[in-house]
Amino acid sequence: MPQLAFAKSFWESYDVLEKQVKAGVRRAMEKFQQLTIAELYADKGLHLESVNNARDARMRTIRVNDFWRGVVLAPDDGSDMFLLVKVVPHDDAYTWATRQLFTINTATRALEVRNVVAIEQLTPALEQAAAEAPSLLFARHSDTVLRDLGIDDQVLRAVRTIMDKPQLDAFGSLLPEDQFEVLQYLAEGFTPEEVYRDVVAERRPADTGADDTLATAIVNTASRITLVTDADELRDMLDKPFAAWRVFLHPSQRRVAYRPSYNGPAQVTGGPGTGKTVVALHRVKHVLSRSSTSRVLLTTYTNALARTLREHLALLLDDDDQMSRVEVTTVNAFAHRVVRNLGGRVPTPISDIDERQVWRRVQRRLDLPWTEQFLAQEYRHVVLAHRVASRNEYQTASRRGRGSALGPQQRDRVWQAIEAFAGELRKSGRATHLQVCMRAADLLRDADLSVHGFDHLVVDEAQDLHPAQWRVLRAAIPVGPDDMFITGDPHQRIYDSRVSMGALGIQIAGRTSRLRINYRSTAEILAWSTGMLDGSSIEDLGGDGSDSLTGYRSLLHGKRPHAAGYPTEQAEVNAVVRQVQEWIGQGVQPSDIAVCSRFNILLDKIDDALAAVDVPAVRLKDGPAGDVDGVRLATMHAMKGLEFRCVAVAGVTASAVPFAKEITPPDVDKIQHDSDMLRERCLLFVACTRAREALHVSWTGAASPFLDVYSRSRGTS
Repeated sequence: MPQLAFAKSFWESYDVLEKQVKAGVRRAMEKFQQLTIAELYADKGLHLESVNNARDARMRTIRVNDFWRGVVLAPDDGSDMFLLVKVVPHDDAYTWATRQLFTINTATRALEVRNVVAIEQLTPALEQAAAEAPSLLFARHSDTVLRDLGIDDQVLRAVRTIMDKPQLDAFGSLLPEDQFEVLQYLAEGFTPEEVYRDVVAERRPADTGADDTLATAIVNTASRITLVTDADELRDMLDKPFAAWRVFLHPSQRRVAYRPSYNGPAQVTGGPGTGKTVVALHRVKHVLSRSSTSRVLLTTYTNALARTLREHLALLLDDDDQMSRVEVTTVNAFAHRVVRNLGGRVPTPISDIDERQVWRRVQRRLDLPWTEQFLAQEYRHVVLAHRVASRNEYQTASRRGRGSALGPQQRDRVWQAIEAFAGELRKSGRATHLQVCMRAADLLRDADLSVHGFDHLVVDEAQDLHPAQWRVLRAAIPVGPDDMFITGDPHQRIYDSRVSMGALGIQIAGRTSRLRINYRSTAEILAWSTGMLDGSSIEDLGGDGSDSLTGYRSLLHGKRPHAAGYPTEQAEVNAVVRQVQEWIGQGVQPSDIAVCSRFNILLDKIDDALAAVDVPAVRLKDGPAGDVDGVRLATMHAMKGLEFRCVAVAGVTASAVPFAKEITPPDVDKIQHDSDMLRERCLLFVACTRAREALHVSWTGAASPFLDVYSRSRGTS
């Protein structure tokens, strides 16, 4: 019986097919598994056909329907392993198959593919240009060194023409995967010894032998190829193609995730879709694999993100033992557990709304000239951020980032309000999450970390963590190599937390990496969403400088986002429902679609409208598992860190984004006002960049001014 393997390129092509085409793929694959080798080649239903003029004689196509074909790499060495490479329209299948060549990397022993025709056509012209170039990117490395790292003769000839890193990146889509990654490492300044250790040795099988069969090469390429052993496994994978690539690590990310060791905390930044979360998950796997006893704390900001991390980590880890040595949780949940285990009684957590009401009562009772919003921010950004514990400390505390000056008498009055606020919470047995974090950090500093702590910490979505939360994490992990691995994007900061890593004892200088390739969204979605930031200056994760999306780009292309206003809210709701139905009709699973808005009241109406046309929907806040059917409904804040094939962002009105109640008036605090407005921009940016393939943005009446910035320069839909 033939064995079937799927290349990652298959999942990428299958994921975007319409429903009826996917059904044809399923039928073809199920039939494939039922036939013997002889029957497979003789079967007229699958039409396993050779490709005329193919550069790789093993190339075959199979019939999905009259218009679609699957491209298959067939064995010619007596083995029974077939590799399904992609599903594309008939003519495209034959064009692609004639130009590609699959080879076995001489160093890693993995199967890799190249556009052999394009390389042959480009190389002579590049050689002419290189002859006049003042310098070449790989001139310092000999042919012998490059061959030892797996660079073969055809690629070597092309490599000798490359002048700089942008040219290498442009060449990357044509080159074999492992060879391209080796070249990327060398271009970044890694020594050949480091590249061999971090790339080749990590992938090279322990027993390489002399077996060059296709089946062995496929087994050696586990990072890019998935084997299917039976019909049940095939059906399960075809039902969930979106999950199949979620933990895939691209070459540009591997060197960060699998670096053998960092001499202290390390940080990875990058725009949406650059794979920071995937890198974080693989870093967990790496540190677990180095020791059979090490424990890892994997933490993030929200419960929804923690659930997603847990699901994806389960796809990635090799066994249950490794999973048992990882705790996946939010920072706040971890802090509450620490206080409960080490301190006994845990105060009841108070919501943001209830906290604001307490501040309002304090403001009125003391007849203060400041709003409850100002008082809450002063407490968050000054008192809690700097661990201010007394009136005297507050008198001299830094108020960096606060735009309204406070004299000594004013500080006394503010401190009176802070004491009144803390006293009311204490009396009622309640506390804010950040207060619990402060208590947890104190308890951990006095605890035996060999009993209560972890060996490694991995933080995802780090940009929104408050200094009080960072203190918990720093106290939970002994200082040393590989103690903290931090990923985040300051352009997605939606909770206005200001952090100086160095002041918190987290020294990341010299251990920061930046990812610039978006592997999630199309270039069209990316450009549309980035336009809303309007060139705003963004403070970096460490709080010591600014961050930029310069060089941030996507290699994917698709339709431009659709943006439209509607005369009534009902008309907008109806448009969202029609869009969702259209996506489902194109073969997108409901669970791969998300609809978000600023407020739940609009989501309620969309939920009812979807139910009226029998479209299943679930609330993200209810924590649906990945296999639960239904369009995901969520607030913009809850979309943080998630991703979907198609996203509708509704209710993007001038009164909702920005939301006036969340904006400090400029006459009260100009710096805070600007910070609040930037946070609102980032919120909309986050919501829109959750989409992989399709984005629908809508509003009623006046559109958000953040959309005006975009539409004036580029237009809509």
